[in-house]
Amino acid sequence: MAKAFLLETFFFLFYRVLFRKLRGFRKNVSNTHASSHSKYHKYPSLVHRSSSDLSNHVTLIFNVEEALLKSSSSFPYFMLVAFEAGGLIRSLILFLLYPFICLVGEEMGLKIMVMVCFFGIKKDSFRLGSAVLPKFFLEDVGLEMFEVVRRGAKKVAVSNYPEVMVESFLRDYLQVDAVCGRELKVFHGYFVGVMEERKKDSPVMEEILAEKKLGSDIIGITSTSSFNKLKFPDHRLFSHCKDVYLVSNAEKSGWQSLPTDKYPKPLIFHDGRLAIRPTPLEALAILMWVPFGFVLSVFRIAVAVSLPYGMSSPILSFSGLRLTVTNKQPKTSFKESATRPQAKGLLYVCNHRTLLDPLYLSFSLKTNLIALTYSLSRMSEILSPIKTVRLTRNRDKDAHMMERLLNQGDLVICPEGTTCREPYLLRFSPLFSEISDEIVPVAVDTHVSMFHGTTAGGLKCLDPFFFLMNPAPLYTVQLLDKVSGLSGSHADGDKSRFDVANYVQTELGKALGFERTKFTRRDKYMILAGNEGTSCTK
Repeated sequence: MAKAFLLETFFFLFYRVLFRKLRGFRKNVSNTHASSHSKYHKYPSLVHRSSSDLSNHVTLIFNVEEALLKSSSSFPYFMLVAFEAGGLIRSLILFLLYPFICLVGEEMGLKIMVMVCFFGIKKDSFRLGSAVLPKFFLEDVGLEMFEVVRRGAKKVAVSNYPEVMVESFLRDYLQVDAVCGRELKVFHGYFVGVMEERKKDSPVMEEILAEKKLGSDIIGITSTSSFNKLKFPDHRLFSHCKDVYLVSNAEKSGWQSLPTDKYPKPLIFHDGRLAIRPTPLEALAILMWVPFGFVLSVFRIAVAVSLPYGMSSPILSFSGLRLTVTNKQPKTSFKESATRPQAKGLLYVCNHRTLLDPLYLSFSLKTNLIALTYSLSRMSEILSPIKTVRLTRNRDKDAHMMERLLNQGDLVICPEGTTCREPYLLRFSPLFSEISDEIVPVAVDTHVSMFHGTTAGGLKCLDPFFFLMNPAPLYTVQLLDKVSGLSGSHADGDKSRFDVANYVQTELGKALGFERTKFTRRDKYMILAGNEGTSCTK
């Protein structure tokens, strides 16, 4: 009995001491956990901080898809990569895998999308990150978070996307100082569709540690969903932050889109065929429409080529093509001036939106014009219902050619030399100002709902097909007041050819509400395709 009593007493004291130790340990753990979370704050408290608190020696670390973009869905951006870089089949495969991607989890779904979109793509020719994706990323940036991020003295962006997708958008358009994304494995110059593991000692981490040693305050911004799941891959970066602010999905849903006039760098050039952000529903609509759209495009081209204007115009209008014409002056064509044998034809000067600008002007005037082009594919020349003549880019030869053609009829030329999708006008080549006595400025604009009818890095022979594949594309044509050129009796010694070209550009800009620029065709192709546009001429 005594032994049993002693054993019971021993175990009672043992478990009592053990219970007290465990309770103390649990209390210490909870206190440590609470203290580790004391630096996490709600997002609105960051908005109300003064600008001086953020701009003076403050480094901001923010998660791109979780805190900067309004939508957390990564599918549209990978669909853009699949469609623009891989083609229709690859984008169809990605769309069919989307339900499975939603079921396997975010990290595994991301790896599947990377494999589908990047496998077999040549690294050197991949320019979607700088030519296509920035436009769609900028349209998805929340104005409220943008105003916060731009106040930081130094900005570090962290993304779970491959770095080739987001780096140009962040550095060139949002002026971010450092980008920490995922690297893609490359084999013999081609992506293999697999992401590299994140390195513990990355250059960005070294910069953060250096800033911390210099006494800079480091502030982090991420989402509550990332924090609650403890899934954000940038946990090492956020662990060095003095304060971390959390953005909820409800707050993001109330954000406004970033207006174009607040872009740190104007978006003048962008490439790619898709004109809409391919969400799952939009992608379904596009993939279902493509076969019907191709048949409709072929039908529209056949009607425009084979039938006269009087018959083709109502048929094309019935097929969905829309044309709005505004004529501010009575037309005086080459045919109406037959009583003057030496008279020249009119020279129509257009801004350039698509390759179909001269054709739509011909339909507006219901007469055949001669289109002067700087570069045009052989297929487009064959299918064109009006005469097209290529310019050689040799000033003397082109001037002589235009003089000869003006004696045959009315001409139309786009002195920008290349198309521009955004509301901007590129620099006008002044050659046209010395060729004709009568210059008619023509302001044209377009609106498409699915596909862009221009490209810098793709096949230009498909430009008319893609434009006419849109269900109901819109063209507006405005004929402005005539301008006197510098040829013959209308020559003015006080005006130069550059004055006339700039005046015409100004009038077109006023009519369209477009902004004038000094960018040229070479600038566009260097930005979008990495060349001077010579490949398109060939």
